[in-house]
Amino acid sequence: MSTPALIRGYEVVIGLETHAQLSTQSKIFSGASTAFGAAPNTQACAVDLALPGTLPVMNRAAVERAIRFGLAVGAKVAQQSIFARKNYFYPDLPKGYQISQYETPVVQGGSLKIRVGDGDKAVEKLVNLTRAHLEEDAGKSLHEDFHGQTGIDLNRAGTPLLEIVTEPDMRSSAEAVAYARALHALVMWLGICDGNMQEGSFRCDANVSVRKPGAPFGTRREIKNLNSFRFLQQAIDYEVQWQIDQIEDGLAIQQATVLFNPDRGETRAMRSKEDAHDYRYFPDPDLPPLVIAADWIARVKGEMPELPAAMAQRFQSADGLPAYDAAMMTQSLPFARYYEAARDACAQPKLVANWLMGELSKRLNTEGRDIAEAPLPAATLAALIGRIADGTVSNNAAKQVFDALWTGEATEVDAVIEAKGLRQMNDSGALEKIVDEVLAANAKNIEEYRAGKDKAFNALVGQVMKASKGKANPAQVNEVLKARLG
Repeated sequence: MSTPALIRGYEVVIGLETHAQLSTQSKIFSGASTAFGAAPNTQACAVDLALPGTLPVMNRAAVERAIRFGLAVGAKVAQQSIFARKNYFYPDLPKGYQISQYETPVVQGGSLKIRVGDGDKAVEKLVNLTRAHLEEDAGKSLHEDFHGQTGIDLNRAGTPLLEIVTEPDMRSSAEAVAYARALHALVMWLGICDGNMQEGSFRCDANVSVRKPGAPFGTRREIKNLNSFRFLQQAIDYEVQWQIDQIEDGLAIQQATVLFNPDRGETRAMRSKEDAHDYRYFPDPDLPPLVIAADWIARVKGEMPELPAAMAQRFQSADGLPAYDAAMMTQSLPFARYYEAARDACAQPKLVANWLMGELSKRLNTEGRDIAEAPLPAATLAALIGRIADGTVSNNAAKQVFDALWTGEATEVDAVIEAKGLRQMNDSGALEKIVDEVLAANAKNIEEYRAGKDKAFNALVGQVMKASKGKANPAQVNEVLKARLG
């Protein structure tokens, strides 16, 4: 493993705590709905608020999602775990405690492999996980719509969360973002979280400290509730510089919880950081230990989808894709399924991967769409790729066909090719005639080519393509030109 880059002579140490909202229809201890966007306080029932006479009941679907995650990261799934009360007061936690797991979490250990950097230059790194535990969410304080007052929406109270905690293994904001992206992709791949960061379904807390190389860990500050990858990177980068400035000025770092202001691009302290003893954890008397039988774990394992790493390896070995291409094809399960469908339909895996990473991804990103919303079915893209492979159209002509299909101008590949006159010229006699005409009119280029100037040959190719109105097969053009020029 390479030595981590230093910032102003300091090593950065980062650990992430991520709250993934589990994709259940009801809350973790009640039957209240978890649907997003309901009118305030219409989805908080008596159990969520711990009103007298109510008892929490564990949501089996939430446990099953925790098991799925544990298996995916190679962790130990505890056959018995304990729920505790975490005692603290905020206006949006009216019962005065949060039901969570402390001493014995449901998922223990595990790791996640990440890729840091772009393209073929990306390096792999293993981030170790400490734990993942089940807990309920609190409500939400609303400030924007009130003047001098705060509104409380308790709809989120009791929403099931899986809090995923890493070891302090990351050494840069780039590594932290790569981990967050990999985790985000994994929980969506497993179907345990919808990953919607705007709705608060996936949010990160970053524990950041700095130290001189070889020194003990520095004092950490926790940046709370980062709900975008861009904010995560910006917040860590600012915090690192702030901590180094403090130390260089001879000031001690105080452990604290801080918030990131994206408008100002800076962090600010919210409160001194609590330690575990400040929360007075104790086992929840209303909930028995969570017991997970071995056959339950085995059943969940048997129902899990193929994991991204295993699928990427299969794409390399069976389809011959380079490692980078295979990783890109497994960026999400819908993306992988689209690739497989197109590949199976045209038997051109590398061409399919190229089009998915190129033209199709460019359109999706420009229009802010997910691949599930792509207007071009996989079978149609496969038909287009088939026409490239058999020489019917050139790559440039294929882009025109793609555009017509994407915008809904047409639905059939061959119909677009004929209507736009894009069929590639494969008649050797007609091509040879065009080549001869171009050579007759470009004696200077011929002279320069024979003098060893490669650009002159490219110029001749361009002239032939222009004379054929782009319909000549470029490979054939090169072949015929070289034969004519000796």
